[in-house]
Amino acid sequence: MPPKRKKKAEARSRGLSAEEVASGKPSAAAAALSEAIREDGGSPLGAYRDPLGGNWQVLAALPLDKVEPTPFQRDLSEAHVKRLTKVIDALDRFLDPIIAVRSPDGRYWTPNGNHRLGALRSLGARSIVALVLPEPEIAYKILALNTEKAHNLREKSLEVIRMARDLAPRDSRSEKDYELEFEEASYLTLGVCYEHNGRFAGGAYHALLKRIDGFLAKPLDRALAVRAERGAALLELDAEVAVAMKALKDKGFESPYLRPFVVARINPIRFQRGATAEFDETIAKMLAAAKKFKPDSVKPEQVARAGGAAEE
Repeated sequence: MPPKRKKKAEARSRGLSAEEVASGKPSAAAAALSEAIREDGGSPLGAYRDPLGGNWQVLAALPLDKVEPTPFQRDLSEAHVKRLTKVIDALDRFLDPIIAVRSPDGRYWTPNGNHRLGALRSLGARSIVALVLPEPEIAYKILALNTEKAHNLREKSLEVIRMARDLAPRDSRSEKDYELEFEEASYLTLGVCYEHNGRFAGGAYHALLKRIDGFLAKPLDRALAVRAERGAALLELDAEVAVAMKALKDKGFESPYLRPFVVARINPIRFQRGATAEFDETIAKMLAAAKKFKPDSVKPEQVARAGGAAEE
């Protein structure tokens, strides 16, 4: 049966009216945040309730030198910053406020405005307009939903593992409780690999990991220890895959898909459509198969038909 379509919400059935957004006394948290912004050298421009959930938030001008990206998000793209700088400079206006949360030391973290922040810095700006939220934990959810610029696999994996490391000392909840923020368990394991090797070819293993790597019902600090073990196992496997690739190259095989070809060849569940398996057992089988890999058994047409994720 085809999946049921989600019923469209009835018009004007949810949230606040335009008048209600600006009405009422700000919450105690929003009032305290406005005062903290003043003490930090910023200027609250107004407090209002968001039109969908009715949550209070503060629009403010913040000193640029007090705003920084969350420490666990992707690295800055210089090319993206240059494009934004050119557009903002041409308009001579900053029209797209960033989102920010206040840290305990009076700094402001932005989970979605790092490139706009970089553009204003390159233009020599002194301040930036931000939508400041009273709930710091919202920053993690915003990162998961951020679509300002598409991530590649490396960027996303590093962002997620950094997020987990940041949360672990302060939160006793399990890794599984963060499915929304982390999106895929595979990102955590791949993130460990990218931390050890920035050129790790994670794309060759991503589809496999989505079938064998699930979220753990362990507190984050203990789950990170498991992620370290899984990352080490995957790196060990990749080292053996590289040996098999070299053997194929020595036989005259040339293809950008040699790694995914070898990975597919040693994958014990490749012909089991929709099947899942245990991580440790699967990687152990693949490691043993990689060590026994026989390049003489490979035919040119098999490599020619190979596809998948090429070297990153």
